[in-house]
Amino acid sequence: MSGTVATPFTDAQKADIRRFCGYPAYGAGDAGFNSWRFFQAYGTLEYRLNNLAPAEAAVVLQYISTLATIEAVIPATSDNLDTESAAAWTHNADELKDRLSLFDGWRRRFCGFLGVPPGPALGQPGIQLVV
Repeated sequence: MSGTVATPFTDAQKADIRRFCGYPAYGAGDAGFNSWRFFQAYGTLEYRLNNLAPAEAAVVLQYISTLATIEAVIPATSDNLDTESAAAWTHNADELKDRLSLFDGWRRRFCGFLGVPPGPALGQPGIQLVV
């Protein structure tokens, strides 16, 4: 045995890992036309998800917990979109941008830990495609 053990990730955890890394949905499996099979990096991600050492799997679980916490507070920023300031309180006009930047930064760190490039949904920082 090579020292790796199949990871105990649930299907829901694997879906979150893929999503946090910016990769498209896995789909129903290996049959038919599934876009994941056409991305070498996605294949690497799937291999890693199924073959991490227990200590590495524990780190992945910590990452998805942290990312879920950061992601959960992003929608709440809409509560303050209509208020610039109130009494001594002043709204951070860049709150949404700052939270998204923090979230995407953690997502990129997560991809780095897994050894895969950020997926298509995560894009590249500073690069904007105009069609």
